[in-house]
Amino acid sequence: MKLQSLLLIFKKILKYINNNKGFTLIELLIVITIIAILSVVVVPRFMDIPQKAKVEASHQQIAAFSMALDHYYLDNGNYPTTEQGLQALIEKPTTDPIPQNYNPKGYMDKKKIPNDPWGNPYIYNCPGQHGNDYEIMSYGADGKEGGSGFDADITSWQ
Repeated sequence: MKLQSLLLIFKKILKYINNNKGFTLIELLIVITIIAILSVVVVPRFMDIPQKAKVEASHQQIAAFSMALDHYYLDNGNYPTTEQGLQALIEKPTTDPIPQNYNPKGYMDKKKIPNDPWGNPYIYNCPGQHGNDYEIMSYGADGKEGGSGFDADITSWQ
């Protein structure tokens, strides 16, 4: 019984397809024009989503570094120097000032300091040059200081 009903449905579909004569050239041109207009308006809005995601990922990574640096400070009474860098968050520094209460597990879950989403290392300065104890920065998409839009610097102090 199921097979007979499926055959009946299939016959009806074939009959509909055979009776339908198709679209006129004008109808096709109108549809193509509508699709073109929509693609011009909609596609650019989605083109920058990956770049926005990279900017947000960089902000989140800088926030994670900041939390780890604050934990380092609470344990040791000072932040890592510029020379010790962010590497001090995953392995005990061997240069002065050597931390006395360094957490043996380090201060970050991963055992490698990640690069920014564009593949460049984060810049760390301690003391900071803008009145902060420390500063962390990514140069953005272009990997160069300054810039605007997605090339703008992403910083811990702004």
